[in-house]
Formats: sequence, C-alpha cells, structure tokens
Amino acid sequence: MPSSPDPANHSANHPAIHPAPGLSDTVFVLVHGAWHGSWQWAATQRALAGLGAASVAVDLPGHGFGAPLPSGYLLPGRPGLLTERSRLAGMTMDDCADAVLDTLRRVRRYGRVVLVAHSAGGGPASLAAERAPELVDHVVYLSAFVPAARPRFFDYLNAPENATARGRGLGLGDPGALGAVRIDPLSPDPAYVEELRQTYYHDTPADRFDRWRSVLSPDLPLAVPATPVVLTAQRWGRLPRTYVRCAQDRALPAAVQDLMIAEADRALPGEPFTVRTLAGGHSPFAARPRELAEALAR
Repeated sequence: MPSSPDPANHSANHPAIHPAPGLSDTVFVLVHGAWHGSWQWAATQRALAGLGAASVAVDLPGHGFGAPLPSGYLLPGRPGLLTERSRLAGMTMDDCADAVLDTLRRVRRYGRVVLVAHSAGGGPASLAAERAPELVDHVVYLSAFVPAARPRFFDYLNAPENATARGRGLGLGDPGALGAVRIDPLSPDPAYVEELRQTYYHDTPADRFDRWRSVLSPDLPLAVPATPVVLTAQRWGRLPRTYVRCAQDRALPAAVQDLMIAEADRALPGEPFTVRTLAGGHSPFAARPRELAEALAR
C-alpha cells in the first residue's frame, strides 16, 4: 500500500498562497472590449488567483462563444459579409449594462468589488456604475472609453487626438445599414490580417495571434460606440477610479486616453483619476497578463 504523503514535503513543494493585503475580500468584475468576450481575461484571472484575488469575467450580449455570426461568415466566399444586417442590430447599451449589473449584484455579497473595463467595454461598465454605484467600490479603465465629458465612444474615436490610431480600414460595409461595426477576423487577405495584428496585438507573441483572432466575433453592436452615456457627480462621480494607460496603444493612442482622463477630471472632479501606465499595446491581457494582474492588484 502506498504511504501517505508527507505534509511537510507537500507544503514545501506547494507553498501556500497568501493574498496580497486588501485582496482577500476583493472581487474583480472584468468587462471585455469590442469583438472579444469573457475568454480574453482567462490568463489575467489565473494571475489574479495566484495573487489571492477572486474575479468574474462578463460576456456582454452578442459577444463570446455564443455570439451570432453573419450567415455566410464561415462559408466559402463569405456571401453577404458586407451587406447582411447583423443579428445584433437591435442590441442596446441598456442590454449591455444590464449584463454587467447582473454580475455585480451576484458578487456584491462577497466583499469589495472592483469593476474593470477594457476599451469599448467602458460604456456598459460606466452605465452600470452610474445606475448602481452602491454595487461598486472602485472602477478601473484599461485603455477604455470614459463617457464623463463626451457621452459617445465615437466622440473620442473621431477626435483629433485619435488621428494616429491604426485599424481604420478594418471595418466592413456600412455600420448604419449593418447595425454593427463589423470586422473580419478570419479574413484570407494577409494584408488585412496584418493590420488587425498591428492594431490590436502588435506586442502579442506572433505564434499566439492566429489563435486570438480566430475566436474574435465579427460584429460589435452599433449601440455600444454610438449610444450616449450620461454620468453624474452624485453617482458615478463619487466612485474612486483608476485609469490604466497602455503607453504604446495603436488602437486607442495614449493621446486620446489622456484626453479622456483630463476631460473626465474636469467634468466630474470629485474623485479624480489615479493614473497608472503599462508599457505595450491595446491588449495586455494577451501580451502580458501577469503584469496586468499585478497592476490591477496594486
């Protein structure tokens, strides 16, 4: 009969994890950006767990592995890809905020809640925090849209400070007619694929990029970047907030990130942003998830 394991040896081989101060009662609620899903956070969540922090990742409606695809998206020749109206055309910003609120309500009983939004996820996360600030203790924007001064993400995407952003040729068709901002992650065109990589994943290991793009959804509901989100000093404005800048971001350059921070602090100055900077591009959850987890834990 095999002998019982030696507890001392077991402890030596598998040292106990002691949560960092303040993390043992903290839950991170993670909201993804355009065309992604809860899966984007998996490596970051593992790193957070190693630091002793719990986390839950949200799938916004129309995103993730259950996202509806254009009917010809997986067919030869991609019929209708440029013209077929998206099945997400009726999705609203309220629908997206409701998904965030549902998760916030579920985790609130476990302690301190830190709401983290990436990129276009800043709109739904901000609206959720505005509607129920009592469910949130801190809001973190990771190279994300902040609607405090300008209410639509498009307002910042079209700002002069965003003029150097890459990826302007990635959109397909007419977003108004499609009801969505559509891209083609499975494009057979090497030039298109390279522009997608350079825009969102330029510092992600090259051997991983094809795996990442293969699970992106093609449609972002038009409501997400186009719907105004109104924030107030009495609700969203009273929450402590942090902005994590991505210094070499090519999709949302540092200049427009800084513009959002400055305008938010002027518009709602009660709780000005704490600002931290990460080296690298728009997708640190793909390129440097451990570094991102450590920044969130701080």
